[in-house]
Amino acid sequence: MNWNKGVRQFHRWVSIAFTVAVIANFVAMGLGEPFPWVVYAPLPPLFLLLFTGLYLFVLPYAAKRRGG
Repeated sequence: MNWNKGVRQFHRWVSIAFTVAVIANFVAMGLGEPFPWVVYAPLPPLFLLLFTGLYLFVLPYAAKRRGG
């Protein structure tokens, strides 16, 4: 598996973790005052999604610039 496929697969799994964290956040808010760690749980996957998403976004432009 090359580097780009690995980043893409990691991005997919992190998006699943982010979705689960957001759903848990809404459920916790619906049940009352949530714990602070539940409220902030979606942030680490969100930042990982930002960086991997930007990398995946730039890939076609970098390949075009290299002549690929």
